[in-house]
Amino acid sequence: MKAVSGALSPNIEKDDAYLALKLLFCPWQWRKGKDIAALENDFAAYLGIKYAFAFNSGRSTLMAILQSLDLPAQSRVLVSGFTCAAAVNPIRWSQLRPIFVDIGEDLNISLDKLTQKIKADTRVLLVQPTFGLPIDMQKVKEIAEKNQLIIIEDVAHALGAQSQGKKLGTFGQAAFFSLGRDKVISAVAGGIAVTDDEKLAKKIRNFQKQSSLPSFPWIAQQLLHPILTYFLILPNYQRGEWGRRMLLVLQKLGILTKAVHKKEKQGERPAYLPGRMPNVLAVLGRQQFKKLEKFNQHRKKIAQIYDQEITARGLIKPPMRKGRIYLKYPLLLSHQPAAPILAYLRKKKIFLYDGWQNSPIVPSDTKLEKIGYIFGECPVSESIAQRLINLPTHINVSPVQAKWIASQINRFISDHE
Repeated sequence: MKAVSGALSPNIEKDDAYLALKLLFCPWQWRKGKDIAALENDFAAYLGIKYAFAFNSGRSTLMAILQSLDLPAQSRVLVSGFTCAAAVNPIRWSQLRPIFVDIGEDLNISLDKLTQKIKADTRVLLVQPTFGLPIDMQKVKEIAEKNQLIIIEDVAHALGAQSQGKKLGTFGQAAFFSLGRDKVISAVAGGIAVTDDEKLAKKIRNFQKQSSLPSFPWIAQQLLHPILTYFLILPNYQRGEWGRRMLLVLQKLGILTKAVHKKEKQGERPAYLPGRMPNVLAVLGRQQFKKLEKFNQHRKKIAQIYDQEITARGLIKPPMRKGRIYLKYPLLLSHQPAAPILAYLRKKKIFLYDGWQNSPIVPSDTKLEKIGYIFGECPVSESIAQRLINLPTHINVSPVQAKWIASQINRFISDHE
């Protein structure tokens, strides 16, 4: 059976790799061009929203939104206790204070615990539909309105997902999407901020204009990612973990970048943040945007296979809710850590280490104290981080592979009962 990777640039197809290769030799298209505005228009039209702004990352979009709100310094921002450092650091970099709220076993922020964290200086509620699973946004809005909170939707995992028949990203005062290498669609890097608020839109546009464009070397690193991943790294996954080792070497040599910079794991801000989206990544993003519905339909199909084929006891499956998109299929072990089964699957050439294990704030080597998280304040998040297995649903996982993954999980669980 062909090896499976759960997180290594999962959206890359042949046409994406060849487009990146072509663009690598067209440096006059790299920084400025018409595709940036075109991508912004694509998002605005798809969501039915007035304003969209492209940046070089989801972090930059969140910084743009937060700093455009003109909040008092050290205002409290409520954020999920199970999230990424990339969602927490922009709050701190904007001179605001992240307040972590524990989650439920659906991986979304607990609304009961949320209300307990609201104080007089709480200004913002950052809502994260983890792995594409929508939270009840009507209830969220009721809580926000009652407490005069600004809703910002972190839709990095959920482009195309809905709540009560309405697209996520259209409920709050603003929202942002990520086009990172492992998101719903990928431009290797990038983010889109959206809003219907005209005054806020003007401020975000000014923030965008004042942000710098990435350097040519940084852009080259992003373009090389789909090329080297598709033609060199992924094929070598058939030889055990040679592909992963190649990736690490290329990153260490500075030929490729990591998804999260080492400074961010220490709570520090890399020099390229915040920044505008370069035109060449907008070209990649627009090609992926055309595949959005195909990608999400495939994810639902693979999720249905897991739901039907995984029959072992002691596992908690995600709810097959209407409106979700299954960026990943999060599987929870009810009473045991995930590490042994992940090691077993790795021997079967199923590589599921996607960074969402072992720590409530990922990447798992993030220094929690540096970003303001105190261990023990979100016990459900911390427990789930030890018991979580994220199964791949991306376009490069076939139904046959999905059934094989399910069978290996069933076998491991039955052998260890």
